[in-house]
Amino acid sequence: MRWPFSARRLRARGVLGMNARNAGAILGHNPRALFPLVDDKLNFLELCGRVGVPTPAVQAVFARHGELCQLSATLVMTPDCVIKPARGSSGRGVVLLTGPAEGGFRRTNGSIASADELRRHVSDILSGLYSLGGRPDRAIVQERLRTHPVFERISYRGTPDVRVLVYRGEPAMAMLRLPTLESNGRANLHQGGVGVGVDLESGRTTRALYRRDVVARHPDTGESLAGRDVPDWSAILTVARIVARATGLGYVGVDAVPGLDGPVVLEANARPGLAIQSANGIGLLSAMERIDKVLRPEC
Repeated sequence: MRWPFSARRLRARGVLGMNARNAGAILGHNPRALFPLVDDKLNFLELCGRVGVPTPAVQAVFARHGELCQLSATLVMTPDCVIKPARGSSGRGVVLLTGPAEGGFRRTNGSIASADELRRHVSDILSGLYSLGGRPDRAIVQERLRTHPVFERISYRGTPDVRVLVYRGEPAMAMLRLPTLESNGRANLHQGGVGVGVDLESGRTTRALYRRDVVARHPDTGESLAGRDVPDWSAILTVARIVARATGLGYVGVDAVPGLDGPVVLEANARPGLAIQSANGIGLLSAMERIDKVLRPEC
């Protein structure tokens, strides 16, 4: 969605702009020394373990190119998995596999990835092709979470998640992120996923955003997206608070997957994007100011 207003009018409507996000929200509330806690997914998973927050099981970690000879054997043992860079962002470098197939392993979109293709991909991860700053990285083979039955009709071949933007330890805004055909099973909006605003009080979806345009239905399933209850909403907000406070970051996006046994946290982002405003149709600055009024004086 394109906000049809000038910067001054956007501020008056409570919309947080990119410059204000970078200079005020991120630099003002996120000490750089804490970034490694969330920038490296393995560090983050260890942090969640210490505070008792459930995360997907890690089945293997590849840190050196010499270990790639073990990749095929690992995938044979755990073929229903996610391969991701430890320091990746925006969903880049993530591969979702659903099981073995003739000639290799089946992706969530139905295509086949050969063992050689996956070794090349993991080699690219180790070389830093997908990492923040292009630095050498590690590859994680992790449990692939299942889609909650509530979301099966509005998600296309992938697992939806919920992004909760937490400001000063309190949820400020949230959205449900849905995979599409374009996103290849990934829920990330940068890869073509759908963002659906969620009312913080009720946990009910409001409206949806797809490629910057407001939509009423999922582009692939055709199902309407508004007015749906997110399961375990109170528990999702609780784990988002716990994770945000554990990281020490004052402006952070926490991603969780609703499950039959409660929410499972995927990761956290110290530089969460601003599309969540368009998905909800309201400005984030107003939400942050409301939290400031409750929490003053500034810690």
